Amino acid sequence: MNKLSLVISYFIITPAVVFLALIFCLFIAFQNTPHASIFPVTPQSTAYAALPATDGSNTIDTSITTSDAREAIISQYLERFNSPLAPYAGDLISAADTYNLDYRLIPAIAMQESNLCRVIPDNSYNCYGYGVYVGHTTRFVSFQEGIWKVAQTLGTKYKEAGLTTPAEIMQLWTPHSPNGAWAKNVQSFMNDLR
Repeated sequence: MNKLSLVISYFIITPAVVFLALIFCLFIAFQNTPHASIFPVTPQSTAYAALPATDGSNTIDTSITTSDAREAIISQYLERFNSPLAPYAGDLISAADTYNLDYRLIPAIAMQESNLCRVIPDNSYNCYGYGVYVGHTTRFVSFQEGIWKVAQTLGTKYKEAGLTTPAEIMQLWTPHSPNGAWAKNVQSFMNDLR
């Protein structure tokens, strides 16, 4: 019997509360004052936002500082793969800029040719497969020298021949790449660097 009385009281009290709430809302909506509120605002309770000082001591600096994110992008990419080229991210950008190359091209070639310099001929600092063929390996004295020599070659010899995209560069760099795999991979690595 106790449960039945709770259910009955629920169905009687709930509509009564809803009805009273509706009446209260209508009362507020149709009051004669145009800006009526449950909590009237008096002039003493007005809140103000923080205003700047009027003595001119506060100034707003509207200058914008820009920086080149390319070095950070290259550096993070090289670090992600534990590449020995990581300390040379700045050289990769500078060399690309000097020879007007896409900044992603040289690291992408290094990724394709040597897994970002992790697998290179001994004491060669040659991460790019540059001048490496049967019985011959071009050696550099440092990673830095390799970066600049490859950039110079791509920026002069290859550009003068009209070879600027990975597919075009492949024609001289590694012309026997099956089905253009070299160019596809280099382009894929370049896309990863966006």
